[in-house]
Amino acid sequence: MNDVIIRKMTEEDIDQVLEIEKESFKTPWSREAFVLELEKNQLARYIVAEKEGKVIGYGGLWLILDEAHITNIAVSSQYRGQGIGKLIMEGLIEICEEKGINNMTLEVRKSNIVAQSLYKKYGFVNCGVRPGYYTDTKEDAIIMWREK
Repeated sequence: MNDVIIRKMTEEDIDQVLEIEKESFKTPWSREAFVLELEKNQLARYIVAEKEGKVIGYGGLWLILDEAHITNIAVSSQYRGQGIGKLIMEGLIEICEEKGINNMTLEVRKSNIVAQSLYKKYGFVNCGVRPGYYTDTKEDAIIMWREK
């Protein structure tokens, strides 16, 4: 993993990010959504995990007052289980710490036990449910919070 770089996402990364997005989510974000996040959303911060010049994962969050809302984290299927998600999570936490933000939240599919396990390793706890949150499948979302 020491050959993986975590850096700020740029517009040039979007094509590779979209490939990961499509293989990771039933309802992937569009190119326009990522462009808007990078160019227009003053609250947004996005990072990528890069290995040998290739984007292999990414994550994003919104900084809202004294809280951060993680919008998405995804890793290319061929790199899952190698600690890339941990590196992305640590990168997002570092962004928050630099801004003095201690409280972080996210929603995760009830069925996504792997992601929930990762988040728990970083101090996130289940705090509620959003019934039918995911419009594509009507699956519930688990609301998780990390507070310091």
